[in-house]
Amino acid sequence: MVRGSCFCGAVQYQADGSFSSMMSCHCSMCRKHHGSAFATYVSTPLEGFRWVCGEDAVLKYQSSPHWVRNSCSVCGSTVPTTLPAHAVAVLPAGPLEGDLGIKPQAHIFVGSKAPWYTITDDLPQHQENPPEFALPGLPRPTVDARAGVTAGSCLCGAIAYEATGEPLFMQHCHCLRCRRARGAALGSNLFYKETQFRWLRGSEQIREHKLPEAKFYTTAFCRQCGGAAPRVSSDRGIVVIPAGTLDTDPPIRPQRHIFTNYRAPWFQITDSLPQFSEAPPPLA
Repeated sequence: MVRGSCFCGAVQYQADGSFSSMMSCHCSMCRKHHGSAFATYVSTPLEGFRWVCGEDAVLKYQSSPHWVRNSCSVCGSTVPTTLPAHAVAVLPAGPLEGDLGIKPQAHIFVGSKAPWYTITDDLPQHQENPPEFALPGLPRPTVDARAGVTAGSCLCGAIAYEATGEPLFMQHCHCLRCRRARGAALGSNLFYKETQFRWLRGSEQIREHKLPEAKFYTTAFCRQCGGAAPRVSSDRGIVVIPAGTLDTDPPIRPQRHIFTNYRAPWFQITDSLPQFSEAPPPLA
């Protein structure tokens, strides 16, 4: 039996481990919902899936005619979606515990991949969905790039922001907190000074959840769609931006992997970025 939970633990679930597919999706809706470079999902027969607790805490957002995206309404983590018409449950792989008995099989929707993320493994790549899935992609609004400005928004568009100038740094984090908070293989974040950042709209739509035992770790998400949102940490004078929420190409690329001791066992790091098993030293 494979178990998973959201970041705060309000929503918990399990599956019998009979996973039929495992795909990493790079579409803009998955990136915005999770806030990361891509989302990896496993699918399993619905009869082998059950909610352990917290089903009443699930926030549902109809992102397309064919898909409902589920999040924890307390912490914003992506949680499973059930498709009764197809007798299937689709689970975000990042929070799942233990050996899943399956590895990623392909990358899908690479035609809308984040420009700042490079796929370096040798898995098959599909510009949209593989033909057997029979679900087309949807056109998404674009944002005009402006020199020196990095812009982003949540999945439903209620929240939008921009940051100016050079970020402090950008990194991929593999800790269990990030994997649960994002429901993904890793958390990809940009860090800006607070003075470089401003909300364009929707800051009142943001909900936050702080991990009680953590000094700083706090998730931020849209209360309408559950999509990831920037977290303003005024006590440190910085803003943490989930890179998946970006609408424009930032003037920086990921610089390192951190907390790789806690990497998901099904995910392999195949790029040449520096790796730190625990907390890294400050970047110069």
